Amino acid sequence: MAKVRVCVEEGSKRVFASALDWPGWCRSAKNEAEALLALAAYASRYERVAEAAGLPFPREFALEVVERVPGNMTTDFGAPAIVATGEAEPLKAPDSRRLGVLMRAAWGVLDSVVTMAPAELRKGPRGGGRNTAQLIEHVHGAEDAYARKVGVKVKDPLERRVAFVAVLEGGQERDGGWPLRYAARRAAWHALDHAWEIEDKSE
Repeated sequence: MAKVRVCVEEGSKRVFASALDWPGWCRSAKNEAEALLALAAYASRYERVAEAAGLPFPREFALEVVERVPGNMTTDFGAPAIVATGEAEPLKAPDSRRLGVLMRAAWGVLDSVVTMAPAELRKGPRGGGRNTAQLIEHVHGAEDAYARKVGVKVKDPLERRVAFVAVLEGGQERDGGWPLRYAARRAAWHALDHAWEIEDKSE
């Protein structure tokens, strides 16, 4: 049975469980146990990303928590914010290429979901929530901020993605910026989190 290395990030209100070798496979809950259960439950949805990347994904696996890190205000707000120790290590060429293909695959899944989604999404119990266009605008705005953390300053969303992946596959860390492993994990999480939200809220 394959082992899936997991980093648990614990805030005061929210806990994230992130699969360190599969950027974007990340879920949150109120405590560690529930976050790990949510992560396991989303394996079948993440498998689509691995397939798009042409990478074998384990059908049977055991989650192995290899690191626990304290969260912060961003964690509680709703985003995995803390760099795991292993994510700060230098990237080797196979790892950097793998990050690139998985990042492209995550965006591909998002784009595919958006293509099939209605303009108006199902609202929350109080009538709140964004429509599809608003969610994509939000994703692009966040990706602009993420890209700047690795030295990419490109306005066009598609060109920015190309430049972002080029940095990942180049493997060159930027002084003072995000480690590339974390940058990929954060960007892929955000893209997939909203892809799955759009799927769940589509009529």
